[in-house]
Amino acid sequence: MEIEAAKMIGAGLATLGMIGAGMGVGQVWSNYFNAIARNPASKDEIGANIWIGFAVTEAIAIFSLVVALIILFV
Repeated sequence: MEIEAAKMIGAGLATLGMIGAGMGVGQVWSNYFNAIARNPASKDEIGANIWIGFAVTEAIAIFSLVVALIILFV
């Protein structure tokens, strides 16, 4: 196998982490809207935590993208 082909396969496999991050972001917001629908008074209490959870989940996607780009260009 050539080096370029191995790099492409490795980068493709590294981006599979984005699938999990996308599903995680969907779960975070889905659970947030369910919690708000059940108890609207808790919106302010949950609001800060939802953004932290979203940022951490989104960071996983960014990390997998960075790994894929490192594999491709280094």
